[in-house]
Amino acid sequence: MKKVTIVLALAVATGSCSIFKKSEKKEASTTVKDKTEAVDKAAPAKKETAMKGVQKKAGGEYIKMEAGTDYKLIVDAPGDIYPDYGDHVELHLNMTVDDSMIFDTRTAMNGEPAPVPLQKSPFRGDLLEALKFMTAGDSAQVRLSVDSLLAAGAPEAPWMKKGTDQKVVYNVKIVSVTPKALKEKQEQADAAKQVEIDDKLIQEHLAKNKIKAEKTGSGLYYTISKQGTGAQATAGKKVSVNYTGMLLNGEKFDSNVDPQFQHVEPFQFVLGTGSVIKGWDEGIALLKEGGKGTLYIPSHLAYGKNSPSPKIPANGILVFDVELVDIVE
Repeated sequence: MKKVTIVLALAVATGSCSIFKKSEKKEASTTVKDKTEAVDKAAPAKKETAMKGVQKKAGGEYIKMEAGTDYKLIVDAPGDIYPDYGDHVELHLNMTVDDSMIFDTRTAMNGEPAPVPLQKSPFRGDLLEALKFMTAGDSAQVRLSVDSLLAAGAPEAPWMKKGTDQKVVYNVKIVSVTPKALKEKQEQADAAKQVEIDDKLIQEHLAKNKIKAEKTGSGLYYTISKQGTGAQATAGKKVSVNYTGMLLNGEKFDSNVDPQFQHVEPFQFVLGTGSVIKGWDEGIALLKEGGKGTLYIPSHLAYGKNSPSPKIPANGILVFDVELVDIVE
């Protein structure tokens, strides 16, 4: 949730903010557009060289950029890993207007850096574009007139004073840069490790409670307490299900048979279409109409790292008591 909030805040708050990094020489007559095109056209092996040609040492004057933007590098940290589209950047960012703080990632993220997957901005020169020319440890300040923001299509806010010299000031610091390929490799390794952790926890739970459960190839564990006498649930069929969802410790987080959750009616969905978590698509298909069972769903077949509710932790293992009430159609 926080990640989504930060990304949206960047997109809205920055508008068409145009910043650029460090240049060894002052080139007042060279626009950001010219420099950006030079970098974009450079072959991968020459990209670093192209970037060095437009760098400026920290502590200098503001550089006047296109769209009325001023840019100044505050800290130029050693580093040669420049983020590209698809890479993962962590940063601190705040936005001030007339010395008043409008937005601060440190507040929004409880002091932690905001994770931002670098994506191509719909506006040329946007703050997200500028991150391509900063390395980990760098910090910079960007000033942009409110009139320029509005002209670029940014939504008007109450604090904006049109037709004045009002400036929006962005202070940004890059904390880390993880290339897309490395990020994907890390995520794959983390996911594989989490599968092992979940499987061990489920097995320990079953052993402790003396539960005999079957395991599928995907890692789903299940028991069937009542064999149904109707048709087998199959992909593409609309099914009606009663359920109670719990964590491994027995704490309930949802139910359509327990009145405390205030939605006591069968839940209907089309099986095998991805409209529910993978553990449900697979688990309900194990039942016949009228059947009951319990599903022990590892996190990779549930919500993974992305919790849909404060009641469900990240990488939470879910336990569902389920009943296939009816195959509707």
